[in-house]
Amino acid sequence: MGAARIAPHPPGKPSGLAHGGEAVGPYATWLSSGDNAWQLTAATLVGLMSIPAIAVLYGGLVQRKWAVNTMLMVFATFCLVLIVWVLWAFKMGFGSPWISSFVGKPQTVVGASGEQGRASIPLLNGLMPKFRFPEGSLVYFQFVFAAITPILFIGSVIGRISFKVWLIFVPLWITFAYAVNAFLLWGGGFWAQKGALDFSGGYVIHLAAGVSGFVAAAVVGPRLKRDRERGVPNNLLFVSVGAGILWLGWNGFNGGDPYFAGADATAAVVNTNLATAVAMMTWIIMDMIGGPGKKATFLGGINGMICGLVGITPAAGYVNGVGAIIIGAVDSAIVWFAWNYLSKVRPFSKVDDALGVVYTHGIAGLFGGLLVGLLADPKMIVYLGIGKNPNVTTSGLFYGHPHQLLVQAGAALTIIVWDGLVTFLILKGIGLFMKLRIPDAELEIGDVAVHGEEAYPTEELALVGAGAPGEPPDPAAQDGKVVPDKVSQTEP
Repeated sequence: MGAARIAPHPPGKPSGLAHGGEAVGPYATWLSSGDNAWQLTAATLVGLMSIPAIAVLYGGLVQRKWAVNTMLMVFATFCLVLIVWVLWAFKMGFGSPWISSFVGKPQTVVGASGEQGRASIPLLNGLMPKFRFPEGSLVYFQFVFAAITPILFIGSVIGRISFKVWLIFVPLWITFAYAVNAFLLWGGGFWAQKGALDFSGGYVIHLAAGVSGFVAAAVVGPRLKRDRERGVPNNLLFVSVGAGILWLGWNGFNGGDPYFAGADATAAVVNTNLATAVAMMTWIIMDMIGGPGKKATFLGGINGMICGLVGITPAAGYVNGVGAIIIGAVDSAIVWFAWNYLSKVRPFSKVDDALGVVYTHGIAGLFGGLLVGLLADPKMIVYLGIGKNPNVTTSGLFYGHPHQLLVQAGAALTIIVWDGLVTFLILKGIGLFMKLRIPDAELEIGDVAVHGEEAYPTEELALVGAGAPGEPPDPAAQDGKVVPDKVSQTEP
């Protein structure tokens, strides 16, 4: 049990505690411990979706020789985004306008007020209840959303993109793509002012990841032909662990976005799980009826699960339970057809999107956002009206507001065009100075060649200068470097 800490008091002034009084308190007058606790918990759940969930999920889906590279890319991305986020990108997405209603002014949030002052989004002041938690809680909550976006489209370029290139690409993409997305839809920017609905990132995160990943895969080029033809997952048990954490972590993803621990947060969590359950079973049944082998598969079920999670994300607190069921079934069915048939049509057939991010995130996010324009229920209360002010609700086409669908389509088109363009320009720019792809000789080997590590060590990984059995090791090998004893590795 740690010792209790007593707050310092100004020199020359007696401490109230020393006289038996209660001179200090833990909460500012505006702070709600419940709201703050839920916001930090929700943020942590979302963080778990990246590390370890996607690291384990993607790490199990890829070939054995790319497991380390995948995990390292996920963790490095998480680190890079946090650094960029607190130094300038958070305020670009949630600060004061800088370039009209397009993006916010870059500023840091590493000072005392940036961590302990009252949270606010300037353009939303007066349009929603005042936050009852510190700026630091908002910064961290929005950071984990920013981090997971490029982490998601690692799945598009895995197995060939240079790790060094990725380290340069991520900060640039967060600055010029993600921060703009966030400001346009969440920070009070252009599409927020038009009434676009994106409850928790169907457009800002998933459509953006799908589009950017697809463009990045096209620019970087495909994996080796042998790897494309035999992309065997290395560990389905790891995939199940990652997928399970991803699903439950989504309770924070959608449940934290009302910014208050109220009834709308509860509705968002229930709708998230309902849509996901329906979507997963929809994909499994469609596989059994019309899949290539007419069998239920675990990987197919995971695809359906992700479609449900992504599809309900833009709608979670705006639709009722019936709407959640419809979104889960429709989104999963659309992506199932795209996965099985659209993938055979140009340009999809020509771009090596390794883990199909454009389908389970891009297309699923697009249609989830459009379905909000149909199914948003005005009886679902986001914020309660006080006095003569009405409740804050939303309405879709099926509830007498057809214009909402047009707004949703316009916001989606903006994300598609802007993110695709920015991704293309960033990679082309980096490509002027360094090669985007790992050399083919290293692609043949994988992790051992790129990182000197192997997820499942075998006798093929030998210590440099170890010598024959029974011989003393070479002193030059004490740095612990490893080299592959053989050039090729056998896939499972």
